[in-house]
Amino acid sequence: MRNLKFKEFREQLKTSSRFFLGSNKVMQVSLGRTVADEVRPGIHKVSKLLRGDAGLFLTNLPKEEVERLFNEYEEYDFARTGSIATEKVELKEGPLEQFTHEMEPFLRKQGMPVRLNKGVVELVSDFVVCEEGKHLSPESARILRLLGIKMATFRLHLICRWSPEDFELYREGQDESDVDSA
Repeated sequence: MRNLKFKEFREQLKTSSRFFLGSNKVMQVSLGRTVADEVRPGIHKVSKLLRGDAGLFLTNLPKEEVERLFNEYEEYDFARTGSIATEKVELKEGPLEQFTHEMEPFLRKQGMPVRLNKGVVELVSDFVVCEEGKHLSPESARILRLLGIKMATFRLHLICRWSPEDFELYREGQDESDVDSA
């Protein structure tokens, strides 16, 4: 998870809400894994959905506002190694004025065909940083960051909603049978 982006989102909601992140197993045990050991009626269904990068969001905001906040929140960020490139990035032969002469050895280590020409970093030949739809190498991810190109999108998804009155499953691909079996 991208901690800085999440921290910004959490700050927006800190007066009315709480986030709990941590060990899924610990959160499952604290909520109750079965009907027999649940702390509130029906909350074991939430417990069964805590897997992977999941957390709990507790709030006194209305359901519609929570859904709107989560659906609208989207921040662009630098892609990491292994991410899928969203576009082809190709640098043309010639001077790279955005880089200082001290960057030339680093750029060469990243696989870029560069040289210094009168103190200016120059690309000796065209260079493809990444291809659309392909995984980013560590070198490609570093170059994209240096170029200021953001290819990743940070979003938070609601999986379900629980209240003392009802339980609602949001995520497609999840089935009520996943949570109904005790």
